[in-house]
Amino acid sequence: MNWFSNIYQNYLQRTIVEKIIILNVLIFVMTYLFNTLSFLFNVDGNFIMTWFSLKPDFELLLYRPWTIITYGFLHAGFFHILFNMMVLYYFGNLFLDFFNSRQFLAYLILGIISGGLVYILSYNFLPGLQTQQTLLVGASAGVMAVVIGISSHIPHYSLRFRFIGNIKLLYIAVALVVLDVVQIPAGNAGGHLAHLGGSLLGFLMTRYFNQGKNFVDWFESLFVKNKKQPLKTVYKNSKQSKQTKYPRKESKSEEQMRIDSILDKISKSGYDTLTKEEKDYLFKAGKK
Repeated sequence: MNWFSNIYQNYLQRTIVEKIIILNVLIFVMTYLFNTLSFLFNVDGNFIMTWFSLKPDFELLLYRPWTIITYGFLHAGFFHILFNMMVLYYFGNLFLDFFNSRQFLAYLILGIISGGLVYILSYNFLPGLQTQQTLLVGASAGVMAVVIGISSHIPHYSLRFRFIGNIKLLYIAVALVVLDVVQIPAGNAGGHLAHLGGSLLGFLMTRYFNQGKNFVDWFESLFVKNKKQPLKTVYKNSKQSKQTKYPRKESKSEEQMRIDSILDKISKSGYDTLTKEEKDYLFKAGKK
């Protein structure tokens, strides 16, 4: 089983973005294998799609609560997963230049949940959608949360596209949101509404983060209770305290001001203009 151990170790060394992409591809292959088995054994439907896709039914959601997340790891076809994973790869790696892995997962998972909730509410309360029979699959809501999240954080950062030139993230984000809105009547209304739910979540999370608040710790605090640390007795050496001086640690406000200054430099001149010290500082700040 050395080959399996090598594959697993290789997987563990990947970035969080690559791990999520690999997971999505494996589930996609499994879904099509179940399609083949269903055909060969003359079984109606697909086990994975039946039990893990999201349907706009509140009662069914109570019996299958996991579907509010698992639908985000299923895809309807090759080009569906190809487009989602390509966007996730490029924007996800850009995201990791400014945030850490835990924050990336928070954006992705909460974006999927937000998109699912918007989808369910829309099909239950909007008259134009109540008569339609549908189900929701795809990572698009989580991907849009990441895209809009990083675009809100560094809106003037530019990406270079061949034959087009440099385009700011702000314009890319606005274009994607507008496309989702105008395409709702054209088809796949549930998918576009889920995209908008993920986009809204990504924007709000970035606003929360830019106010100096750590949304990941807040999210974890909903599920994990803080343990009280036992009191410790500390003995102070007055002579040592007078003689020994320690370097002053930056306050949160000073640290945020320095990060903002570096981000402003990126938005005006691009990431490549940063010094090695500035890049290292930004990298360490993103891991906190």
